[in-house]
Amino acid sequence: MVAISVLDLVPVIEGEGPREALLKSIDLARHAERLGFTRYWVAEHHNMVGIASAATSVVIGQLAAATSTMRIGAGGIMLPNHAPLVIAEQFGTLEALFPGRIDLGLGRAPGTDQLTLRALRRSPMSSDSFPQDVLELQALFAPAGPNQAIRAVPGEGSNVPLWILGSSLFGAQLAAELGLPYSFASHFAPDALMQALAVYRERFKPSEQLATPHAMPGINIVAADTDEEAQYLASSLQQRFVGMVRGARGKLQPPIADMESYWTPAEKGHVRQMLRYAFIGSPETLKRTLGEFVRDTQADEIMVTAPIYDHDKRKRSFELVAGIAAELGR
Repeated sequence: MVAISVLDLVPVIEGEGPREALLKSIDLARHAERLGFTRYWVAEHHNMVGIASAATSVVIGQLAAATSTMRIGAGGIMLPNHAPLVIAEQFGTLEALFPGRIDLGLGRAPGTDQLTLRALRRSPMSSDSFPQDVLELQALFAPAGPNQAIRAVPGEGSNVPLWILGSSLFGAQLAAELGLPYSFASHFAPDALMQALAVYRERFKPSEQLATPHAMPGINIVAADTDEEAQYLASSLQQRFVGMVRGARGKLQPPIADMESYWTPAEKGHVRQMLRYAFIGSPETLKRTLGEFVRDTQADEIMVTAPIYDHDKRKRSFELVAGIAAELGR
């Protein structure tokens, strides 16, 4: 049985604001815990009206307080936006409050546009030091050495588990070199997935944190009781990606019955390529399509995101996914 986890982008839907999105995420996290999902992650994005998780560590604290057993974490923190010491202190604090339940996934991208990057007071060149920043963060989480001048308090000695996130071969190589678990962002950038997984597994070096490779691709899943309903609900996800193609990111839109009148043929082709690993359908359909994906990737775990406009339908989607988990990858 493959482990299944949740990536919640904390979507702000049309007609609502961040408060409603955050409260729904707390409710969804409790629901996911009851369903037996392994971990629940939120991601750092800035200057996006459709995503409410910009203050990622604050959101993680609320989600962890609302749950009791499931691992809660970042998928991820965009490390070039921050000093490693600040992240060590933030996640050291979370680990102190919720021991043994906090994950820290690290990304190299800024999670925003170049103008917003300047507003964050970060240089576009900050990503060049990503490998060194990861090593610095590891050192800050380790037990303090004698006469160590800079210490993360809380943080030191907490050994918060780190993950490397990526959508290219760079992250795969770094995760392999450092012996860290690896999550590939195939939910929006699918092209290099299979090659990245191969590189990660071939080059993996065991570490104190991890003895063998652990790969977790991210995917979109929209599940419903029928294929027709799932296709209808998935039109919200498709509209979001059309907005990305058009350079017009907004709130998550309600589903529509006719996507053909919404996108152009070129946009349709582009979006379908980006959503190559979007699995849409009834449980019977997903057993086949998602099962093939698990077998093809030999994933140790999959991370599922489900941008569905209606909150109850979104919860139902995760229920259906949990119901077929034991049959995936056989």
